[in-house]
Amino acid sequence: MEKHLLILTTTNDFLPKFEQENVKILQQMGYVIHYVTNRFEPHYRSDDERVRKMGVHLHHIEIARSPYLIHDNQKALRQLLGLIHKYHIDVIHCHTPVGGLLGRLAGKLCRDRRPYVVYTAHGFHFYKGAPLFNRLLYFGVEEALARWTDVMIVINEEDYRSAQKFRLKHGGRLYKIPGAGLDRSVFKPLPDEKRDALRARLGIEQDDFFLVSVGELNENKNQKAALEALAKRKRTNKGLSKIKYGICGDGFYRNRMERWILEMGLKETVTLYGYCSNVPEILGCADASIFPSKREGLGMAGLESLAMGVPVIASDNRGTREYMEHGKNGYVCRYDDIDGFERGIEAMKSLSPEKKAAMKIHCIDSAKPFDKRYTTAMMQRIYSSLDQRLEREAYEKASGNQHYHGCI
Repeated sequence: MEKHLLILTTTNDFLPKFEQENVKILQQMGYVIHYVTNRFEPHYRSDDERVRKMGVHLHHIEIARSPYLIHDNQKALRQLLGLIHKYHIDVIHCHTPVGGLLGRLAGKLCRDRRPYVVYTAHGFHFYKGAPLFNRLLYFGVEEALARWTDVMIVINEEDYRSAQKFRLKHGGRLYKIPGAGLDRSVFKPLPDEKRDALRARLGIEQDDFFLVSVGELNENKNQKAALEALAKRKRTNKGLSKIKYGICGDGFYRNRMERWILEMGLKETVTLYGYCSNVPEILGCADASIFPSKREGLGMAGLESLAMGVPVIASDNRGTREYMEHGKNGYVCRYDDIDGFERGIEAMKSLSPEKKAAMKIHCIDSAKPFDKRYTTAMMQRIYSSLDQRLEREAYEKASGNQHYHGCI
């Protein structure tokens, strides 16, 4: 029996960035994989060819990132239901808030046969410190959708405690995994000689203090806080001498970032690298990374920095709390504490060679629990459990026992 699994997200770059290991697991188990997404989001890149080379069937639907774009998402739901029916989908694995909404609605609305529904929450929108509106609206939505969810997966302790309050579908399971999985064969400290050569290629002098941020240019990633911290230094006697700041990423805040850099007088200090395929090389050249996100489910950019032995100046959120230790592997402050980020820059810049070496070791050690082999082992367990349920359902259906999951 051919088995079909559908992965649903809102953006076309999600599967190549976060789901490659899951695809390998599922293909080894004999599944045909369908990737359903908005192929034109984000607009600045396309991963169509990479997805197809993975042996995955790619489908476009009009899904929008915002749940308030109701017309687009209603159309996307109809398109999704059509794909589920056409390809006899056995399992839907949905990601991202709108993907999670439409995937679970689709699972509920299927009439002829209901697929199992897996939802990975990469960060609930009703996190601690979120606006009251978020906590009231999104908690209620997630609580309702949980009843149509066979497997819920979360990636941090705060979300795990919240999800324990939900009632999942009959027989449903809740799991916590260590994120998408950190590839420590890629994100590892650079040899000194290679690091020096790469810094020279980037125009970073040996005695420069090089800061790096990695992430989409948007409001949540909050790179403006780092700019404001640097601008504050420029207004004081600390200045910006020998400080360079590189930002890897693109997004709809690109024009605003360029304007802010000019308005704050940071043109000689800040470089926008745009979308980068060589993030490990740039990140490995850094003296510290700065990760000022307002919210994170986990924050792979922070973990990737730590794995390379680069301390992180991070905002305090439920994601970074999973791995950040203030003063040991970096510096932690509130996302809106500009003075805090400025102090973090000064603290990392002022480290003695001995303290810098000790912090590097602690950075590397703190990233080890998030190695992809742990995530892979958990996902193998989750998918194997679902596969066993599918096989049992097929057997019961073939033998005339009507208590398979589509009729519960």
